[in-house]
Amino acid sequence: MTEFTLQREPWTAHDIQKLSADQDAVASHSAGPLLVVAGPGTGKTTTLIEAVARRIERSGDGGRVRSPLVLTFSRRAAADLRLRITRRLGRPTAMPLAMTYHAFCFALLRRFGPGVEHGPGWRVLTAPEQEFRVRETLAGLDPQTHPWPESVAGAIGTRAFAAEVRAVLSRTRQLGLDPDDLVAVGEAAERPEWAGVGRFMSEYLDVLDFEQVLDYPELVHRCRILLTDPEVRDVLRREFDGFFLDEFQDTDVAQAQLIAELAGPGALVVAFGDPDQSIYGFRGAQNRGIFDFPELFRTASGEPAPIRSLGVSWRLGGRLAHATRRIAE
Repeated sequence: MTEFTLQREPWTAHDIQKLSADQDAVASHSAGPLLVVAGPGTGKTTTLIEAVARRIERSGDGGRVRSPLVLTFSRRAAADLRLRITRRLGRPTAMPLAMTYHAFCFALLRRFGPGVEHGPGWRVLTAPEQEFRVRETLAGLDPQTHPWPESVAGAIGTRAFAAEVRAVLSRTRQLGLDPDDLVAVGEAAERPEWAGVGRFMSEYLDVLDFEQVLDYPELVHRCRILLTDPEVRDVLRREFDGFFLDEFQDTDVAQAQLIAELAGPGALVVAFGDPDQSIYGFRGAQNRGIFDFPELFRTASGEPAPIRSLGVSWRLGGRLAHATRRIAE
């Protein structure tokens, strides 16, 4: 019988790519907030990876005690970032943490949320499950106690109406509003349909609480509530050595506020994004929201966060770059 011996190859640092002056300035940024505006092909991800790797190397302990937190928008992107940062460092580490916003929020809820000591705790609904809960709750309402305006009376019970209600519920939480806020907005704007959804929202949230399930916007909202506890904030701020935010143009208001509340004034928060690449408007992202970053994340002295841009395209030729710029304009 043939015998085989498995040998582990030694870890070596991945070849460090040459950075432009702008990229190097971003990767060397070590204190306070910074917004990095980076178009397609400008090496945004390479710069982010180098910035995180340098932060870990400067910590002197391989990131085992405190690590930067890297947040992005898809599980695949998070896995890719973890792999590339590990390759860049040349050694396996339990950290850095690279997660989606929702995975991070779910981890916080499982760790600090109420009732965590009494079983498995909360579960996050898929989109079809959420729509089913909305339809089920709509069907169970007594029209005498939960009347709807005449403008939508004929639509109640249809899939389309449930989908519209679900969209308004999600947008409400993405804007950081409560049911009473939505009722007040609807009444002020003379939109009784909005006020009706606000009254329905209270019933809907009671159903979710009873079943210990959450939809994605509610998950972020609950984590913001957790961060109102100074002890929770202090624990997390001691654990994380800076925050690096990928694709910031696709965050909604609640997600951006979550990071601002977690990081605190003057913290190291480096956000990468490009308003021309915002593709998640249907999920509440605002393509101009990236420019709210300097006001939301201020320096220790209270000044708006500085902005840097990556102006060298490593992928696009001059003619293609010019064409995409004309289309964007």
